[in-house]
Amino acid sequence: MTVSIGVFLLVAAWLLTDPATSRGDALKTGGLAGGAIVALYALWINDRRRRTEEARHEVERGRVQHDLDRVDNERFAKAVELLGHEADQVRVGALHALAGLARNRPSHTQTVLDVLCSYLRRPFTHPSYETRPGDPDQAEVEPSEKWPAERITVADRERQVRLAAQRLIADLLPETSAAQPVLYDLDFTAANLEYLDLTKRQVGMLTARRTRLHGHSRLGYLRVHGRALFSSAVFHGETDFYQARFDGGLSMFMARVDGLWRVPEATVRDFVDLRTKAPERQKGTLTVVDGAEIKLGEDTGWQLVTQNHS
Repeated sequence: MTVSIGVFLLVAAWLLTDPATSRGDALKTGGLAGGAIVALYALWINDRRRRTEEARHEVERGRVQHDLDRVDNERFAKAVELLGHEADQVRVGALHALAGLARNRPSHTQTVLDVLCSYLRRPFTHPSYETRPGDPDQAEVEPSEKWPAERITVADRERQVRLAAQRLIADLLPETSAAQPVLYDLDFTAANLEYLDLTKRQVGMLTARRTRLHGHSRLGYLRVHGRALFSSAVFHGETDFYQARFDGGLSMFMARVDGLWRVPEATVRDFVDLRTKAPERQKGTLTVVDGAEIKLGEDTGWQLVTQNHS
């Protein structure tokens, strides 16, 4: 107010020295100059208040985000802890809680997938894997000295938990129709998988070394952007790679294919390692893009065709 009054008096006095300016006009102009100072000060105050308010909101958002992160971390830790619960329904609930966390917080998806894959890598077997590994659902399981009724019941319950984990993993992966998907890696090393279904899904890197795949493995239209490593894996049942794409290469080194091997229109880039026995039953021809490295062992029974770059 002091500056405004000073400007008013200064401008008015200066104008009054001019004989051509009336007293009223001088006072009016001085008043406008003083008012302009007040207006500028008010604008500065409002801007300062706005910036203070924005800073307060930013702090509030940070606090809310911190609380959300803390709650999510607690949920994650609790769900992981419940994966070791004796009751199978509790373990299934924990799996769904982890999947829900991944859907709500995409930044947690890879971590959740790592946990689900880790659960599947736990040692597990089932009597149907021994009697009919190519189609466990059709196996007739009877109690025996090795597999008493109580042990079979426990294995049946754990089997359902593992099937739920496989379904949730597939649900968290982007579909092949996604143009610019966020890619996630899967690690099934030494796992026992049953009726694995990754149809029309996209994966970053797929590691399945020493993995045993029981039943019909549905991997049609699968796209693996990184390496697909099935070294020393065993495909007990039918394997469907129809129109699958292995953009980062495919390794079947020392793998074993017992069932039907379906690869019509399947494409491999970068490299393909087939240094193992060819499947006795193969439907379709595996397409290797020209320029990819091909490794073959003594068994040259693999059906391959080379295609130029598209």
